[in-house]
Amino acid sequence: MKRQSKIILVVTCLALGVLGCQGVTGGGDNTPIPPTEPGNGRVLLSDDFSSEQWATSTDADHSVEYANEALQMIIFTKNSFWWSAPMNDQEYENVHMEVTVINNNTDPTTAFGLICNQQATDSAFYYFAITPAGQYAIAKTSPSQSDIFLTNNDEWASSTLIADNASSYRVGADCANGTLTLYVDGQRVDSVSDSTYTRGNIAVFTWSGEEATSTDVSFDDFEIRELR
Repeated sequence: MKRQSKIILVVTCLALGVLGCQGVTGGGDNTPIPPTEPGNGRVLLSDDFSSEQWATSTDADHSVEYANEALQMIIFTKNSFWWSAPMNDQEYENVHMEVTVINNNTDPTTAFGLICNQQATDSAFYYFAITPAGQYAIAKTSPSQSDIFLTNNDEWASSTLIADNASSYRVGADCANGTLTLYVDGQRVDSVSDSTYTRGNIAVFTWSGEEATSTDVSFDDFEIRELR
């Protein structure tokens, strides 16, 4: 992804809820926040991706398919954002989510993570993104404007809590009562306040970089819990 620029892509809707949408890029630094423990309420959904319960789709631009008991996302075009949601079409509010993202030798500019409070328009939601290069953002989308990074003055930030080019990452997110928090490998990376969307659908996503040579990650061991 090219720093210090923003690019809007046309929203593309596919069958079974796998979608391509807007991209935003930038840059910045961040001081690490001490670790905290997310809420440990009742489990609302748990999935090890051993059976097909999330949307899949493949065309010339991308592949979102089950492989090796995980949900693999491969993107063949640059600066492209794709997601997959559970096919239960369930809305959630006040939740903590976690998923393991496996790095299949993907380009370090690849971004990936979690979506929450997705609205019926599909292009309105929050997302929590990290890259193998150590960058992150908590962002908000809407149909009427470009994505807004709620962290680091609307730019990508960097954190030493995100390991450089790790083989996998445990990405977590709180979406609760107007507070949005990003976790990586059990460490709280950043937190912001925004109450535009209070409930909605959830998803996992992958976003290819502007200069990406390979975008390939897999998702495993997803869990969503109610926050106490």
